[in-house]
Amino acid sequence: MKSLPFDSAAVRALAGILTETGLTEIEVEGKDGRIRVVRAPAQITATTAVAPTPPPAAVVEAPAAEPDDAHHPGAVLSPMVGIVYLTPEPGAAPFINLGQTVAAGQTLLLIEAMKTFNQIKAAKAGTVARILIASGTPVEYGQPLVILE
Repeated sequence: MKSLPFDSAAVRALAGILTETGLTEIEVEGKDGRIRVVRAPAQITATTAVAPTPPPAAVVEAPAAEPDDAHHPGAVLSPMVGIVYLTPEPGAAPFINLGQTVAAGQTLLLIEAMKTFNQIKAAKAGTVARILIASGTPVEYGQPLVILE
């Protein structure tokens, strides 16, 4: 079996990014090939607890289901894995605020991926109804970031 050459420093760097961000998978592709690093998620140990039963006359209501933000018609989804920034630089005013009207093509936030800051712009005009992420948090591909109405 023939061994394929790889850049061990690149693999170590990607593994470091996984550790820093808490992500479980990252993949980069360049002209020389592609590197994919996958980390197994932490094992969760379940413990069993006996919950007290409510009195027979009590009615227990199920919590209301969260709306599926990823399928909302005004959802702005993350086009990549990275770290979200809501301001252009530390201490600056945020790109958007709740209730603000935005124009199509206006920058909503930044996603840092591989030391590059990528502008995420509004695909359509609207009003910022919800901001679903906090600045400095990691995001996954396809994760809803902002809801425009």
